[in-house]
Amino acid sequence: MSLDTAYDPDNIFARIIRGELPAISVYDDDDALAFMDIFPQTRGHTLVIPKKARATNFFDADVADLSVLIARVQHVARGVRKALKPDGVRLAQFNGAAAGQTVFHLHFHIIPVFESEGLKRHAGEKADMAELEALAGRIRAALG
Repeated sequence: MSLDTAYDPDNIFARIIRGELPAISVYDDDDALAFMDIFPQTRGHTLVIPKKARATNFFDADVADLSVLIARVQHVARGVRKALKPDGVRLAQFNGAAAGQTVFHLHFHIIPVFESEGLKRHAGEKADMAELEALAGRIRAALG
């Protein structure tokens, strides 16, 4: 899909927002939803998506929506950092299939980086759901 692909209201993230598909949530408010990536690159890999914006990618998004969303990304990233104590945190956002975007609903990746652990490839290996639930519990607790 190109950078000019029209928004599909039946994409997987839109279906998660509507409650049609499950997600292991760590944060939820009127504007954003954060949940565990089921194909994580590292322990604690979390996604943050806008709930109201119908943007396929960064270029489609309204600046006001981005402002709200980036505040939520920072909040959740602070929770990931507090809960998991990584050596670093990578924030990623892909636009278009050529750039690695696999779900065409605007989203940010929060990827904790641990010096003793390597990064898995993007959208690669499916995680153990029990482990994701445990990590999500730690992040939710850190968010208060």
